[in-house]
Amino acid sequence: MSQFLPSSNSPLMIRDGSRRRYRPATPEQILEAARQAIDVKLPRGTAFTTPEVVKQYLIAKLAGYEHEVFAGLFLDTHHRLIEYVEMFRGTIDGAVIHPREVVKTALRYNAAAVIFAHNHPSASPEPSAADRAITARLKQALALIEIRTLDHVVVGGDQTTALAERGWL
Repeated sequence: MSQFLPSSNSPLMIRDGSRRRYRPATPEQILEAARQAIDVKLPRGTAFTTPEVVKQYLIAKLAGYEHEVFAGLFLDTHHRLIEYVEMFRGTIDGAVIHPREVVKTALRYNAAAVIFAHNHPSASPEPSAADRAITARLKQALALIEIRTLDHVVVGGDQTTALAERGWL
């Protein structure tokens, strides 16, 4: 993670436990603040109308994790954000995805469409064969209940690869 942010002498300050003094923010605190800021910038109801908006949102949400995180953007019929959910957490090189849980979550939010995303802690956004296989399984499962899978974006550092753009969806 140090490749993204300085590990010391941070120009950003946070309040300490007493709320009276400030101290330099850690890289983890800076990333968490960025994740919260993206929720303010692109709140629920935001329309994800271009791949670039989706990619920038997902970079802010997923970059910097030291483990894989699999998430879903659950959208309405106009591709407006209903909810962003980090569904599964894995290790440095993989996460176990359960299609049943993805379907349950999509139904809970009454989603019409979904965009999947996960990060690669290695900072390489190149999708693996396993990434492509789970995307196909999820798409098939969701199609049975008429929920469209729009894309699966892999975030590696500050770069992304979208399976839809490669024609793999």
